[in-house]
Amino acid sequence: MSRPANNFEAERTIRMMGARVRLLRKQQNLTLKSLADRTGVSVSMLSMVERGLASASVGTLVSVSAALGVHMSDLFGTSEDADRSPVTRLDEQITATTGAGGVQRIAYRDPRAGVEMAVHQYVPGGASGVSAEHSEGREVGVLIAGELTVELDGDVHVLQPGDSIAYLSSRPHRIVNRSEEPAQALWLSLEA
Repeated sequence: MSRPANNFEAERTIRMMGARVRLLRKQQNLTLKSLADRTGVSVSMLSMVERGLASASVGTLVSVSAALGVHMSDLFGTSEDADRSPVTRLDEQITATTGAGGVQRIAYRDPRAGVEMAVHQYVPGGASGVSAEHSEGREVGVLIAGELTVELDGDVHVLQPGDSIAYLSSRPHRIVNRSEEPAQALWLSLEA
């Protein structure tokens, strides 16, 4: 069963924003407790926000961004600064878990161009989600290592290293590692 595209995008935004908060907090060598002390938001709530398990109110986002010394919009991605380095270091990249045994690391993101490049890792039995999802745009992926099964609108496609797949994101899809080895893929998401 697929979820509406707007629910999928909302959940994805919540996970990415939480991962961004965690990255900014760690870059400043702050503990959850110290951030909680600065914001008045409980440690448990901050932990749930960072793990993408809870959405934050606007008031919480204002408090967190002020405590981290950034603009609230920075919690949703990096600013588009012309002087910014063309290199995004590994420790600067946002990483989020899918909650189903998958990890997504955003290696490159340009909202203005509508493109996002991510490295996906799946443990044996891991998946992109519990059920098939759909969203807007187009996805292109290439398997780097291991084996992945892509369930695409009722069809099953097993990928081996070097295999690629492309599809409209509006088609219900789910990625699963049904093998006994970890799998790694490079995925490109393009807005419509």
